[in-house]
Amino acid sequence: MGRLEGRVAIVTGAGRGLGRAHALALAEGGASVVVNDKGASIGGEGSDLDPAESVVSEIRAKGGKAVASGHDVADWEEAGGLVRLAIETFGALHVLVNNAGILRDRTLANMSAEEWDAVIRVHLKGHAAPTHHALAYWRDRAKAGSPLKASVVHTTSAGAFTGTFGQSNYAAAKAAVLALSRVVDLEGARHGVRSNCVSPAARTRLSLESGKDAETLFQIRGADGFDPWNPANVSPLVAWLAEESCPASSQIFQVVGRRLFVLSLPPIVHTLENEGRWTPEALERALAGRLVEPLSDAAIFGEIE
Repeated sequence: MGRLEGRVAIVTGAGRGLGRAHALALAEGGASVVVNDKGASIGGEGSDLDPAESVVSEIRAKGGKAVASGHDVADWEEAGGLVRLAIETFGALHVLVNNAGILRDRTLANMSAEEWDAVIRVHLKGHAAPTHHALAYWRDRAKAGSPLKASVVHTTSAGAFTGTFGQSNYAAAKAAVLALSRVVDLEGARHGVRSNCVSPAARTRLSLESGKDAETLFQIRGADGFDPWNPANVSPLVAWLAEESCPASSQIFQVVGRRLFVLSLPPIVHTLENEGRWTPEALERALAGRLVEPLSDAAIFGEIE
């Protein structure tokens, strides 16, 4: 009996990379998995069900249960079809892993409206739409007296914390996912639903397009041969968050190789008061030496082993 035996999970963007690794890990734990992937290019164009069906074949070859889905998760109606597929195929839904994403990199001064909209649509609406339908299902189950201990796992990015040059659309969407997860946790708690965010560092189609000598960076291995960029490094966390008895709720995790960071939404750093309305002069005096340094890539990634 696996730790996820009897659980039913949807993983979006599961045809390759992180989503594939998550789907395999969930199935290995005993979950029945809906492998969702539209099969689009990195930029979101086209469709191809082969990647999703390939992962389903992998799962079934190991004795697991899975079904492929080519639903567009950023389409409100198709996202509903995805949730219905899980319920109609496996009898319930317990876990939703929002992972699908695309890239349209360009500096903001040069970015087109279409490039902005496409990335926001997939990364943000593509999280919100499936979650909307899943929450409605879990709410109805709870009201009918049959609540499920459900889990939503959202995918954010270090870019949401540090910013990423040339990815204002992507970073903005990933920061918005943090707020979305918090609201899902607040609204879903009364129906038995938990919501958490995972920020992965892994070798994927998207990350290899990020520049910064990515091809060289993602070849780094530890002295013992450990591959810190293998997407499978992230999946045990996703599988744990999917468990019925997992206590994590409204958390944010960053996984980098062997390292796991527990982060938070912006905390209160200083509390300052003035005798009356603030003036520029008073602000200058009060904030001297108290301005916060932005989080850097080095603080998260450091020396990769």
